[in-house]
Amino acid sequence: MITAFKHMTDVGYVCIIEEKKKVTANMLEKIFKCILRHGIRKFSYKSVKRPDFSQEIKQKTKVIADEEAKRTTDLNKQLKAKILATGPITVADYMREVLTHPQGGYYMCKDVFGREGDFITSPEISQIFAELVGIWLLTEWYKLGSLEFQLVELGPGRGTLIRDLLRVLTHFKVDPQFSIHLVEISPYLSNLQAERICHGSTSIDDNKSRFYRKGETPSGIKVFWYKHFEDVPRNFSLVIAHEFFDALPIHKLQLDKNLWKEVLIDIDPNVSEKSEFRFVLSREQTPVSKFYQPLKSETRISLEYSLESDRLISILAKRLQEDGGIGLVIDYGHFGDKTDTFRAFRKHTLHNPLVDPGSADLTADVDFRQMKHTAEKNNEVITFGPIKQGIFLQQMQGDVRLERLLKSALPDNQSLLKSGYEMLTDPKQMGGRYKFFSIFPAILKEHLNKFPVNGFR
Repeated sequence: MITAFKHMTDVGYVCIIEEKKKVTANMLEKIFKCILRHGIRKFSYKSVKRPDFSQEIKQKTKVIADEEAKRTTDLNKQLKAKILATGPITVADYMREVLTHPQGGYYMCKDVFGREGDFITSPEISQIFAELVGIWLLTEWYKLGSLEFQLVELGPGRGTLIRDLLRVLTHFKVDPQFSIHLVEISPYLSNLQAERICHGSTSIDDNKSRFYRKGETPSGIKVFWYKHFEDVPRNFSLVIAHEFFDALPIHKLQLDKNLWKEVLIDIDPNVSEKSEFRFVLSREQTPVSKFYQPLKSETRISLEYSLESDRLISILAKRLQEDGGIGLVIDYGHFGDKTDTFRAFRKHTLHNPLVDPGSADLTADVDFRQMKHTAEKNNEVITFGPIKQGIFLQQMQGDVRLERLLKSALPDNQSLLKSGYEMLTDPKQMGGRYKFFSIFPAILKEHLNKFPVNGFR
């Protein structure tokens, strides 16, 4: 009897020892009979009272919500004070304050990406996206002679894309002597990126270094963080900007009596619960509306113009021409036909951009016609695209990659792989909305005629 019990369970010993009783054959026999009546499972797991974390979770959630509400309120007050002091502000100034203010800026203090945030990006949906982007970069780099390079990303978000690109480069055994340079204005997000790709990072707080953080990946690749693209070293670069330009400040311009005037943001005198701000048209031309030069083919009477986007593309074009490299811009946008795309997203739904500034993402579609014109106007670079994301991924053999992943995937994961790839490529979803736009030094024009750029044919 005792031997049989030992083979079945030794929990009886534990129970008796806890009660500080002497173990006897008679006691074990009684326990064994109980096991036969009630089943081993009843005695195999001792009931343990788990602590109740629900109140603590509620309190933490409330604290986070209160902190966010305070930041939003403070930012609201600052915007009002600025308008009262200087008059109505440009949409660009409004976006800059709302998104990147050191204390209350939307991107500065929290993780806003993914299903739990306010919007989701392509690298978060499927690994196929970053794999195909990585293969594209490698292919074009090989065609240029596999020169020593540095990998640059503008606005890396959570660091998902750069992490997956590193995995692709490692898989294809690229010499790990290259370095990574990330342009990120948010200290919070730079810390998040470091956690994803580095085994350790250090903040740099001096006036000598152009970078403000440095780290190293587990394979020994050096990683640096910068506030501005201009601070990145001048070397042959593979530059990628995924959902970066859509967050840059825009100016809303409107043609009024043959003059370009600017749509500004003012305090609404009829304050309602919905919004404390309103759009107004400038009485006279503003510095930006005077500076703006419409393209010859322009027919719109209202449009959005990003001076910051023009500036950065001009810098990128000059660098690629002088230092060599490849640029890839991936974003949602149009080719000079849309007029009003300025909007906000909160919890994956549209949100009034003038309500609760700092609580939602502000964005505007990229004008790829303007971007292409700015990049090529000095004959420093040649560009390809924009081309729809779905077409690009399919031309890069995304369908083949999906089939290979499905063969090795567990049944539960197959539907996720299919739905994720469909979302990335469906013309009615991200496949039609997002565009790919590539930039190469103009000196490569003849070379690229012989060896066409993959994905843009």
